[in-house]
Amino acid sequence: MEEYYEEQNSSEEYVLDEGGPAEEETETREAITMSDLLEEVETPLVSRLKRGQVVEGEVVQVDPGAILVDIGAKLDGFIHPTEVEQLQRDPATCPRVGDHVLVYVIQPANKDGHAVLSLARAQAERDWRAAQQRFENQELLDLQVVGYNKGGLIVRLGEVRGFIPATQLDQRITSNSKPEERMKQLSKLVGRTLKLKIIELDRDNNRLILSERTAMREWQEKERAQLLENLHEGEIRKGRISGLCDFGVFVDIGGADGLVHLSELAWEQVTHPREMFKVGDAVDVYVLNVDRERKRIALSIKRTRPEPWLNIQQRYQVGQVVKGRITKLASFGAFVRLEEGVEGLIHISELSSRHIQHPREVVQEGEEREFRIIRIDSARRRMRLSLKQLEEATEDEAEIEDIPTPEVLTKQGGRRRRRRAAPPEPEPPQEKEEELLSEWQEQLLEYQRALPATPAGPARAVVQAETSRPDSLSSQV
Repeated sequence: MEEYYEEQNSSEEYVLDEGGPAEEETETREAITMSDLLEEVETPLVSRLKRGQVVEGEVVQVDPGAILVDIGAKLDGFIHPTEVEQLQRDPATCPRVGDHVLVYVIQPANKDGHAVLSLARAQAERDWRAAQQRFENQELLDLQVVGYNKGGLIVRLGEVRGFIPATQLDQRITSNSKPEERMKQLSKLVGRTLKLKIIELDRDNNRLILSERTAMREWQEKERAQLLENLHEGEIRKGRISGLCDFGVFVDIGGADGLVHLSELAWEQVTHPREMFKVGDAVDVYVLNVDRERKRIALSIKRTRPEPWLNIQQRYQVGQVVKGRITKLASFGAFVRLEEGVEGLIHISELSSRHIQHPREVVQEGEEREFRIIRIDSARRRMRLSLKQLEEATEDEAEIEDIPTPEVLTKQGGRRRRRRAAPPEPEPPQEKEEELLSEWQEQLLEYQRALPATPAGPARAVVQAETSRPDSLSSQV
């Protein structure tokens, strides 16, 4: 044995001669002897336990008011009596003999030489370590709100209590409102599950700060990237209105917002999106275009429904009487909405049989009336309507209804009532007839003078023939 150690020492000296760094390693190995190792093994574990340490043990005994845990090297520790009392109130949470548990060292050794342990603090310590790992990995968490105070919301990550400042909430909390109103807004969030991210962790001061705003921003970016990768043109997706503006609406289709332009809201003309939608409405959208480089999505709502003019001839025919609502008045006529995407025009000449200066003399915006279709141009998506023809047809039908039926005639004695004939026009007085006759003769003489030179016989014959027929003038008068 001595020769072996001598060989080892000689080899170490040889290595020591070759390089300097091996000198410290050699001295360290020489300092740790076999006796030191044996002494370390024989040293009781209680001398190596430290307050705040978390160790693993096995439950070896459960008595009323006491739980004994073997933490290794024939060293037992007792769970703190206050904690045992709380655990034994609920049998489901109380450990059983043979269970392997993590315990937190409250006191390495009491006066009897036993360690005082805690299961709850061990769980909290384990949760702190898990929180630290999630904080380092920048993970997103889904936690339930368990309470609130004037500054924000309270959540729990296992046994660790976390705090969400009101300024870190994605929902709008009115900062300048009264304290009572602010507390009321925060109380409505209790019980809800929020997506959060740890932004500050201080184990020594038991400080765990989380943010919903940061988590939602990162989650939306991740969801948008994934959605853009899997989204294709021509698909129909379900979404929810997330914003309104003058040029369209924004729709959230699951992590990413797409734009529906004003012209793609409906098949009919829309002045502003608020006429049809409000924030939060659920809608179906058609994917028009996906720009992955610029991260933009173009959507359409009207293309989820068939175009109304495609089969217009199957639903409307010329001469049909339809019901519509006046949507707009112009100097040349009025526009009538028959259904979504189908509008017809009533020209001002088709509004009334009498002469009018403006359509407002006959109809008003928002008024619902019946009209007759007089023309359909499906290629140009135009329809002409008439109110005048419908009213005239109604009047004709009313006149026909005025004619008595045979039954009515029978009741009236079998004779049909005749309308009284209009009185004959009065004959013109004698003075008026002579005046017209002289005027007619003068016009005839002027006509004669304008004729070219011809034999006088026929011309005079014409004059004589006409002047000798005063009855013809009376008939003209």
